[in-house]
Amino acid sequence: MRKVSFHTLGCKLNFAESSTLARRFVEGGYSRVESHKDADVCVINSCTVTAQADRKTRYLVRRIHRDNPAAIIAVTGCYVQLHHDGAAALEGVAIALGNDRKGELFDRVEALVSGRQTLPETACGGFFAAFSSGDRTRAFLKVQDGCDYRCAYCAIPDARGPSRNIPIAQVVAEAERIAAGGQREIVLTGINTGDFGRTTGEKFLDLLLALENVAGIDRYRISSIEPNLLSDEIIAFTAHSELFMPHFHIPLQSGCDRILELMRRRYTTERFAERVSAVRKAMPDAFIGIDLITAFPGETEGDHEVTCTFLEQLQPSYIHIFPYSRREGTPAAKFDGQTSAAVSERRAAELALLNGRFNHLFYSRFVGTNAEMLVESADRGGLMSGFTRNYLRVELPYDHALAGKLIDIRLASVAASGAMTGEILRAKQNFSENIADIIEE
Repeated sequence: MRKVSFHTLGCKLNFAESSTLARRFVEGGYSRVESHKDADVCVINSCTVTAQADRKTRYLVRRIHRDNPAAIIAVTGCYVQLHHDGAAALEGVAIALGNDRKGELFDRVEALVSGRQTLPETACGGFFAAFSSGDRTRAFLKVQDGCDYRCAYCAIPDARGPSRNIPIAQVVAEAERIAAGGQREIVLTGINTGDFGRTTGEKFLDLLLALENVAGIDRYRISSIEPNLLSDEIIAFTAHSELFMPHFHIPLQSGCDRILELMRRRYTTERFAERVSAVRKAMPDAFIGIDLITAFPGETEGDHEVTCTFLEQLQPSYIHIFPYSRREGTPAAKFDGQTSAAVSERRAAELALLNGRFNHLFYSRFVGTNAEMLVESADRGGLMSGFTRNYLRVELPYDHALAGKLIDIRLASVAASGAMTGEILRAKQNFSENIADIIEE
């Protein structure tokens, strides 16, 4: 039996696609292994969101080829889409497929192994349906791909193509497959997830309503949604839903209107703050995470201070900080005022201090309260962890019997790790156990 290893860089969407590709290899007779040193085929699913991501892809190719020179190295993903010739020319690479050919990967590998020279052509630019599996707790379900927005700093529209999606009925069928596999939580993912419906004329809200009817799924999360697409209807739906969690990840990118305009974003700080206020009014305990790019070309010290002041007013639960990365081919790459690495690192460090304070404040609000937690299966130093409905990470002493289960807990304190500690109140039956009880009765 041939062996295959997967090495995934970048976003949740890539992880969902890697998992789907891996299932295809297993169905085709391969054994999946963790180490590239043990593999006959090594697949790298690449990212190109930053220059560092590009470097990681090239480093992985060199490392795998050095450690296992006999392995077939196949590189796919966003880096290959934008730099196909460069990726194909890397020493050791046997197959290089962009995102528009990702679904051909297994057949291309099999053709290479068997010595076949040609394969039927497939259509470019389609939708590669995908979801992650293997985790007992949650799955990442791809519902949308591509982006029609052209933010000044972003190369992803070129790497992923135009916004598109599969029909609601197909997404529901994928969710049912996930439920049948025993996973209890689904995270909806995409490049611009809230733009769902561009291809089919359907609405994102209709997708959420349809997913509520999938038996066996206890929780849904929306991985990220643009502020201009976070409608009052979506907020109201989430507030009243038992299955969709009070957890929002909303890209901000800058707290300065002048920089937002340079970035070609589709909102102002006033509109962003209004959307956050609407979420908190409907769901006072909601977790609100944001993305932020620091040291964007032309960002002055004054602009940075404006952003920090805005963040103090907003007080998000978490800030995902991205130092600006210059991407050739984007408008921002040619902007005046490119910031030095030293300035970028200093500003990122200042924002990290704010993030630590905001995150601790949010966690501290819930000390002494009860919550529902979905337990993950990993044993890390005698501890297990999981998340509450509003995305508080909780650590408890490891108990294998509780892996993948919903439990009620009492939140006790914020640990040095940043997670919460808690006391178990009771464990809940999962869906399959409930069905078994009904059958027995």
